[in-house]
Amino acid sequence: MAFISKKRKIADAKLDKTKSYTLQEASSIVKSITTCNFDASVDLHIRLGVDPKKADQAVRGTVSLPHGTGKTKRVLVLCTPDKEAEAKEAGADYVGLDEYVTKIDGGWVDVDVIIATPSVMPKIGRLGRVLGPRNLMPNPKTGTVTNDVANAVNDVKGGKIAFKVDKVGIVHASIGRISFTPEKIAENSQELLNAIIRAKPSTSKGIYLKGVSMASSMSPGISIDTKGFVH
Repeated sequence: MAFISKKRKIADAKLDKTKSYTLQEASSIVKSITTCNFDASVDLHIRLGVDPKKADQAVRGTVSLPHGTGKTKRVLVLCTPDKEAEAKEAGADYVGLDEYVTKIDGGWVDVDVIIATPSVMPKIGRLGRVLGPRNLMPNPKTGTVTNDVANAVNDVKGGKIAFKVDKVGIVHASIGRISFTPEKIAENSQELLNAIIRAKPSTSKGIYLKGVSMASSMSPGISIDTKGFVH
């Protein structure tokens, strides 16, 4: 039998696992059942009624969270020299091209987001084997392939996140930190869910939002009632 810590037993006692909660209720509960001594991430896990194996049902997109993620993201901009000053002024942590292509090709991925200009994409296409599995490959659909690098960097630093359904039909996304107020957690969660609902493929039939749960890095999952969402 798996060992259950005293703290986990206390957290479980505060949660009715047979019940689905509103976003507002879950946003308060997640704070009360998180017992770690660091500022844990708060995540949403959304199970969708899609077949990710079909290209037209591979749900993905971006959304700007109204209160950010609570985490400062490390941004790499891959661009030609004429765009480097713009990227640096916008706050990019790393800027360049050839040296970073070489580093990434060797396995370096110490960043959270990579932005690239369209002109350099042929050079970095071969990095897909390294960046693809980590969801770091620049993509026009997520706004990370663009000539407007300043705006792209500002968006990421300001709380813009990318979401993508995984191979079993689930979207996992961080929507804040446990130090956020319940109101901020709920509003960020609502914004993400709205974006996922807008991204519903026309070919998806039946129930789209099959299940939604909220959890921190160190808490049990809290089931969210999806009846209030138009999907």
